[in-house]
Amino acid sequence: MREVATRWYGRPAENDEVAQALLEEPSEGLDKPDGYFAVAYLDNVPVGTGGLRFIDSRIAELTKVFTLQSTRGRGVASSLLEHLERVAVDAGLSIARLDTRSDLVEACCLYEHRGYRRVEPFSESAYSDRWYELRLPE
Repeated sequence: MREVATRWYGRPAENDEVAQALLEEPSEGLDKPDGYFAVAYLDNVPVGTGGLRFIDSRIAELTKVFTLQSTRGRGVASSLLEHLERVAVDAGLSIARLDTRSDLVEACCLYEHRGYRRVEPFSESAYSDRWYELRLPE
């Protein structure tokens, strides 16, 4: 969250700003039966996270998708997304969606490369200016 907040402010984020971002972007609903949370590891070291919220009988919302900057470009985020999408399909869901920010360029490129398409806003968040959706295979 510190890196995301730092990019939001355009300077190193203060501890209270990180704490506020954590309050405004909660992690509730990421455990069964309403969700799922995954941690990606390289050499037994946690390097990424990603979660799903099961919104309804069709839709999974991806959240908390993040990889350490030092591991980017190594396929970690793509593998993490593939895993989350597979979990959603196994749960019988047909749509994966997420919101993000355009200044998180690497994330936007990754989502678009994986076939996510920009859609109209489906949520309200002061921190989001892009919304994506992917039709999952059956």
